[in-house]
Amino acid sequence: MISILMDQISSTRFGADCQDCQIRHQAICANSNADELAKLNSFKSYTDYQPDEMITYSGDPLDYVGTLVTGMAEISLALEDGRRQILGLLMPGDFIGRPDRLYCKYDIKALDNIQFCRFDRKDFKSLLTRSPSLSQRLYEMTMDELDATRDWMLLLGRKTAREKLASLLFLIAIKQQGLSPLSQHQNFQFDLLLTREMIADYLGLRVETVSRQITVLKSEGIINVTGQRHISGPDINGLLAETGDPQMAEMLGQNSQNHGCGQWLTSQ
Repeated sequence: MISILMDQISSTRFGADCQDCQIRHQAICANSNADELAKLNSFKSYTDYQPDEMITYSGDPLDYVGTLVTGMAEISLALEDGRRQILGLLMPGDFIGRPDRLYCKYDIKALDNIQFCRFDRKDFKSLLTRSPSLSQRLYEMTMDELDATRDWMLLLGRKTAREKLASLLFLIAIKQQGLSPLSQHQNFQFDLLLTREMIADYLGLRVETVSRQITVLKSEGIINVTGQRHISGPDINGLLAETGDPQMAEMLGQNSQNHGCGQWLTSQ
């Protein structure tokens, strides 16, 4: 634990104006004015994490909250007997932490090279009470997360294995294109950082089932798989059709600030 903390301190840095942030319009500060951005900038710092590095453990003091700028992280929780469940994924623009919570509830681990824009929790909480646009944005993201959690209950409870996998791939494709929203019939591509074991855990499937469904989607030309992780496809609508959920079409052509596809993940 001490070595992890020292690594985080050594990789923490300051700088980069909020106005120039690449995920600004997806993040918690999307609606903030110039004065609010200046205040955020005054107590903001960046921390980098390597793949498989722990961002936080369940029960750790929650000293910081913030936004994922790059990369992907996994949220999980372990039971006393060692069993572990993946509860969600975090992608660029997603908010980590709760201003009123003193301790972390979940384990969060980097799946990729991550840049985390972090704010001192107490300073952020203080600014939140004085910033209507910031508190409104947090409320919007929370409501998006609530809707997405209900959608995920539908996925786990009623969708077929094929629909579950297609839904996960569709949501990742949409989220990773957040700065350049996908439109109808557009091709797509992204790196799938989850192993098949992790996908099976997340979707409540067997590993063999995940492998079989990937093979089927590939054989039908809906997706292409290059190497171990690169996923692409000729038509995002083709992937959408396999989700069994026409409401997901609302995400096409929208910036990820306007839909909660990042919050299909979970709260911290």
